[in-house]
Amino acid sequence: MKAIIKSAATIIALVASINLSAQESLWNQAELQSPIVNEDNTVSFQIFAPKAQEVLLIGTWMPREDWAPEPVSLQRDSNGVWSHTTKALASDLYTYHYMVDGLRLCDPLNPYVVRDVSSVFNYLIVPGGQGDLYAVQDVPHGSLSYRWYSSPGTQQERRLTIYTPAGYETSTQSYPVLYLLHGMGGDETAWTTLGRTVEIMDILIARGEAKPMIVVMPNGNMSQQAAPGSAPGVLSAPGMDLPLTMEGTMETTFPEIIEFVEQNYRVNAEKGQRAIAGLSMGGFHSLHISRLHPHTFDYIGLFSPAIYPLAGSIPEIYMNLDDSLSAQKNNGYSLYWIAIGKNDFLFDQVARYRANLSSLGLPFTYIETEGGHTWDLWRNYLSQFVTLLF
Repeated sequence: MKAIIKSAATIIALVASINLSAQESLWNQAELQSPIVNEDNTVSFQIFAPKAQEVLLIGTWMPREDWAPEPVSLQRDSNGVWSHTTKALASDLYTYHYMVDGLRLCDPLNPYVVRDVSSVFNYLIVPGGQGDLYAVQDVPHGSLSYRWYSSPGTQQERRLTIYTPAGYETSTQSYPVLYLLHGMGGDETAWTTLGRTVEIMDILIARGEAKPMIVVMPNGNMSQQAAPGSAPGVLSAPGMDLPLTMEGTMETTFPEIIEFVEQNYRVNAEKGQRAIAGLSMGGFHSLHISRLHPHTFDYIGLFSPAIYPLAGSIPEIYMNLDDSLSAQKNNGYSLYWIAIGKNDFLFDQVARYRANLSSLGLPFTYIETEGGHTWDLWRNYLSQFVTLLF
């Protein structure tokens, strides 16, 4: 009996110590905050990892080595809390994550996350400038809808995302339309999550810097019905190398999207009230859709665009580029806007394309910025481009 009592007491003590340890851990975690954007625009990070040997922070404000930012080491205190404070950062939206003893982790203290292809990142916004365009502000708000449309060309029901400006539901007016296309690995959600399109449009329209417009964001991965997790069937993993990518299907079936929008929304269907723009692969699609349908778009925006088809066999639709560009020139347009970062891997392609446009006599506006192939540039480009429309 004494042995049983002693054993029971030991178990109770062990459970009590575990509970105390768990409560202490929760208490320590509850006291921490991360990230903290300080008044001087420095940002402080903290993570409770008492058994970790190394904690690295990787964020988009850091200098880049090829594609990846160079990580910084956090410093550990006696309580097992690792911390780091950045230098003052420019106003912008930044994403980040941790590496804890080689394991990639999101910040457990920051509930704000976003997916980029198959990776999930935390994000933060530094206010006081460009970053204010990406935060929800006290202005009239538009609406965001996910709509399904029939695509005979792909024999699928497919989903797209549509932004309507504040007042659309109670108005009787017809609106211009911007068709906004994502890059490789993205989908119909990319421009509203990583791209902050809703916040940008709400704010610029409220300021009077952009005209009220409808923004249509389709899925350019023609083998997909919708973003991963939103299509019928099993949960599929996001990926870059998908079937029916940059092989002509997007260009030939795009009129289906226009038809759906113009049948279901109050839009001004004149050429002068339509724009198309996109980043990377979406820039590629915008380039080729606009030249193959030269009577359709009056405003074209290419953000860090791919220009030429993928290596291998070139579908017929991408041949005779110069002839179709000349037809586009003769048909006329109001704006052909190209922007790219100096360190972008597509920079040389764009330089060749600009030379080709000049030789054909096509007028265009060219913006060259610092940076590479990154969302901070594409959000910025969008915020500039929409102020020039309609």
